[in-house]
Amino acid sequence: MIKATLADLRQSSTFFQTDEIIEIVNGKKKEQVGYFVPIALQDVFEDFLIKIRKKQKRKLLKRVANASKKDIIGDGTVDDGIK
Repeated sequence: MIKATLADLRQSSTFFQTDEIIEIVNGKKKEQVGYFVPIALQDVFEDFLIKIRKKQKRKLLKRVANASKKDIIGDGTVDDGIK
């Protein structure tokens, strides 16, 4: 993995010709801004994103299911139990 600063983005002709993942950092604050994933790794990265999104949705659905299970609905009451 290569590290690059935001200033390196201005030199896009050399920046975008790599086939490695580039970690983008803010040069002044020395903190991570994000990553650049080249088109050569697009398919693998999209599969990774799909897995993460599915995991997040499952976690949310489990939370909703647990809240619904704890919700006692009596006669004449309506409540979803989600906090």
